[in-house]
Amino acid sequence: MSAALAAAPLGAAAAPELQQVDPVINMVVFAAFVAVTLFIVFRVSRRKASENEFYAAGRSFSGRQNGIAIAGDYLSAASFLGICGAIAVAGYDGFLYSIGFLVAWLVALLLVAELLRNTGRFTMADVLSFRLKQRPVRMAAALATLAVCFFYLVAQMAGAGNLVALLMGFTDPIAKDVTIALVGGLMIVYVIFGGMKGTTWVQIIKAVLLIAGAGILTLMVLFIVQFDFDELLARAIEMSPDGEAILVPGLKYTNPVDFLSLGLALVLGTAGLPHVLMRFYTVPSAKEARRSVVWAIWLIGIFYLFTLVLGFGAGALVGPETIRAAAGGENSAAPLLALALGGPILMAVISAIAFATILAVVAGLAITAATSFAHDIYASVIKRGDVAPGAEVRVARITVVVIGIIAIVGGIIAQNQNVAFLVALAFAVAASANLPTILYSLFWRRFNTGGALWSMYGGLVSCVLLIVLSPAVSGRETSMFPEADFAVFPLSNPGIVSIPLAFVLGIVGTLVTKPSADHAAKQAEMEVRSFTGAGAEKASEH
Repeated sequence: MSAALAAAPLGAAAAPELQQVDPVINMVVFAAFVAVTLFIVFRVSRRKASENEFYAAGRSFSGRQNGIAIAGDYLSAASFLGICGAIAVAGYDGFLYSIGFLVAWLVALLLVAELLRNTGRFTMADVLSFRLKQRPVRMAAALATLAVCFFYLVAQMAGAGNLVALLMGFTDPIAKDVTIALVGGLMIVYVIFGGMKGTTWVQIIKAVLLIAGAGILTLMVLFIVQFDFDELLARAIEMSPDGEAILVPGLKYTNPVDFLSLGLALVLGTAGLPHVLMRFYTVPSAKEARRSVVWAIWLIGIFYLFTLVLGFGAGALVGPETIRAAAGGENSAAPLLALALGGPILMAVISAIAFATILAVVAGLAITAATSFAHDIYASVIKRGDVAPGAEVRVARITVVVIGIIAIVGGIIAQNQNVAFLVALAFAVAASANLPTILYSLFWRRFNTGGALWSMYGGLVSCVLLIVLSPAVSGRETSMFPEADFAVFPLSNPGIVSIPLAFVLGIVGTLVTKPSADHAAKQAEMEVRSFTGAGAEKASEH
């Protein structure tokens, strides 16, 4: 970082440097990152892995390792690319994503982490179906899991297309589509060969690189303003066409109800994210599960403090108008900031870290979705527990390929959206379809199968339907289908409607249906198991 850059007005210093994108350097660094992660995956892979090894890595990771992996799983393209861009362009309203994503972990720690690890074996459905009817509840939980994973995967794929388009100078939409397809192909390879163990190691390495890279960028930005955050804000205001409006609510979310809906989805969504919940099964005990969440909170909290500096730094160094005009739109803020600070090489390294971030997260989502289909639908619903040895893992691997293809198509359709916004939709689905049933199953003795089905299907259908009918899909220039207009629901995020509705439906469904004959005995056993972990390994036996 030159002395001239530190002394000159930020906007003036950045403009000429933004022309220095070097596709060759970017391609070399990308290839190196991919080669290293692929080597790790093949190194730890076991082609004939058992269900326990493929789904839960043999429960061989410590709390610290799993906490770092959780951070790697959770800090997605939305966290790095989307949030930095949202803060750079919208200021205060963009920082809501950081606050919501971080506070959400307190809900996960206090309400579900330890109890979930004690009660289940591989998936969220193991917990929900333990004292309820197996087949209908597993089917509902699996469908909810697949829906959440789909929305999350679409966000990551969109981020990958935008990132590589920026780095390689692609302007042809077909080139971006091919990029998204390549990301999907790498995801398939990671999961098929590495299983949960390979995926976890990729997430650990990616988390360390991401937090370290963000920390270095943060120090460089603060050095320019002599570690005076007020000065950084002042320069961001000067560069923004909206002026001081970036420091107050209402620039991005003019409707306060929409603002509240987004916050509710972010805060409650984490505790219902299946790919995060599944990580609790990779540790040997509930104590280690609790320890892993504490590690994750520290790492994630530090990272989100970095995003505040990086977002306003991008607004000051690069400028909102330059960011919007870039190939990746808002998602280009962090790579462009790296380019302005350290030139093409730093940009290549930071962008490669962001690319590794996307690969690690999509691998985690893919193995979660595949596990849910193979373990909950194929083994429990279709085969009724009568599964030949190795068949479940084989079905999971086939499912990964199908999921990869679906995610590629979705990513191509949604590639012009802000990835943080797309992830917020996944959080809304998770909070609506999963969280009410998880909490009721763990804490409400009377809760029964009827309540679970009403809550999960009601929350899932209402949330997805409202998303389809919202401005996120049609009716605006920034919508997925800007030329269409069927947005009859006024809010971009449906959480404020679908989440309370799912809780209410869980109560109503429980009260209007009868519990099974062994309901009281099953509930008592689950209560003991959730607080002690006794017999957790048999939680999903048929």
